[in-house]
Amino acid sequence: MTLTKSETTLTNILAHARSLFLTKSYAEVTMSRIAAEAGLTKGALYHHFTGKQELYLAMMHAGLEQHRRLHQEAVESTGSVWDRLGALTTAFLELPREERDLVTLVRRDINVFSEPERSELVRAYQRCLPEQVEAIVSAGTSSGELEPTDARLAAWHFVALVEVCLTPYAEDLFASPQAKAAHVLKLFSAGASARS
Repeated sequence: MTLTKSETTLTNILAHARSLFLTKSYAEVTMSRIAAEAGLTKGALYHHFTGKQELYLAMMHAGLEQHRRLHQEAVESTGSVWDRLGALTTAFLELPREERDLVTLVRRDINVFSEPERSELVRAYQRCLPEQVEAIVSAGTSSGELEPTDARLAAWHFVALVEVCLTPYAEDLFASPQAKAAHVLKLFSAGASARS
């Protein structure tokens, strides 16, 4: 599918905005800087977005929806709970660093926004990752593969383990996304116990 000139420009804007927001705080990023990085005039940028907040939210919603679709494939796949959690985790951890780090912006920048934008951003994040994990955990509980548990709480525990693997320390410790995913699955399934 070929993108129109307007769609190509929009994709370019969002990509440059994401790079800036990932390396600078929300307050430090300006529309002038985004326009310059994207190779546009400020007028051209304002043709697409009324301001920084609208641009940021569009960037976040587009990125989180892309993640949601990727993770949905793991939810809908066949196999055990562990196969599906492994597929979801590996798919996420194999994303380029900039795309993985997008999810960390929700927590960092959430207090910049007021309602309803704040709630909409939180919901987009929840649909993207925690609810995907929750669906797999619920299915595992129903099938008897997992002990009865609150699937939502278990999903948040799992997501926390995954997000720890986004830290620079974890990046240095594990040789591959698959090694990180295996670590997360082991901790989630067996804890840190030495017993078999």
